[in-house]
Amino acid sequence: MDLQQITLDWRLIAFIIFCVITLIQLVYYWGIFSKLAFYRQKPREQSQQHPVSVVICARDEAANLARNLPGVLFQKYPSTHEVLVVNHNSQDDTRYLLEEFKKTFKLLEIVNLEHEAKGIPGKKYPLSMGIREANHEILLLTDADCVPASENWLYIMQDAYSPGIEVVLGYGAYQKRPGLLNKLIRFETFHTAMQYLSFALAKLPYMGVGRNLSYKRQLFLENKGFSSINHLPGGDDDLFIHKVANKNNTSIVIDPEAFTISEPKLKFGDWFRQKGRHYSTGKYYSGKFQFLLGLYSITQFLFYPALILSALYFDWKLSLGVFGLRFLSQGFLSYKCMQRLNEKDLWPWWWLLDIWMFIYYCIFAPALWKKPRQTWV
Repeated sequence: MDLQQITLDWRLIAFIIFCVITLIQLVYYWGIFSKLAFYRQKPREQSQQHPVSVVICARDEAANLARNLPGVLFQKYPSTHEVLVVNHNSQDDTRYLLEEFKKTFKLLEIVNLEHEAKGIPGKKYPLSMGIREANHEILLLTDADCVPASENWLYIMQDAYSPGIEVVLGYGAYQKRPGLLNKLIRFETFHTAMQYLSFALAKLPYMGVGRNLSYKRQLFLENKGFSSINHLPGGDDDLFIHKVANKNNTSIVIDPEAFTISEPKLKFGDWFRQKGRHYSTGKYYSGKFQFLLGLYSITQFLFYPALILSALYFDWKLSLGVFGLRFLSQGFLSYKCMQRLNEKDLWPWWWLLDIWMFIYYCIFAPALWKKPRQTWV
């Protein structure tokens, strides 16, 4: 075999690798993400109204509670419910603010914790205390910096329960504001939700987000709460759901009225620190999900470098043809998923944001190995 033949083989191999990467991406988009793209909530023959305990943990969150708590307290829900706020050793005016709210809203319950839990970093300790103090079986969790998108949030989330369902996954969106950072934050949030909601619809639930999440109190107690992950700063939402959710007990809600809305970070550094903290739990997923999520991320990361190599060194026309298959599929299914999650304004930018994901992985991949910070705020 001469040098020219070896060179040709190398170029062909580069094209074949690009084709394999593209095929894997298409399998994820058409095999998994299409489930969210075409999802339709089945109409119920009759609605239901379970007793619900809304649980919110707060630490030095007076400003956020003043702004967002009324949205939780003013829910249109005539059945039995309570809003339980756990004030975890706040040094600001959180305690006094909650006492003022309590004078007007009798459904508000306050749990004041004045001590740290030794050896339990993060917010798992206050959340555990809130759940143990809750009076109702169905728990609906959100954060102090979140506000429900409508007065029907509580009703719609609890209505997703049916016989056998113990976990309900919701969507926690971010406020829409002008600027590049806002688009990057919202696209990353959408991209993450597209994955965990689609996997749940594919009977492979693996995580939820604490900004909008519901599960049954008995499920929490039967699994000994967060005892298996108490040593980790994070994981009170994704790792717990990873442990208890299965193909039979999990449902999703993507009604825009049942979203929660959070204030996005205003500085790149703050967002980088937040995301680094969130991604530090990924290495604790089961081997199956590390493989499934890792394969998707790796092929997404390698897609554009493989495209460039294939186009430059093999045949640019064939390479662009393969690229076009993914481009059209991804554009169409991204649009449908963005429709479902009320993020349609991002669609004109989706192809640039997809290229951004290469840089994103370079920035945040080290978080999988770095030791996370021990705080939860």
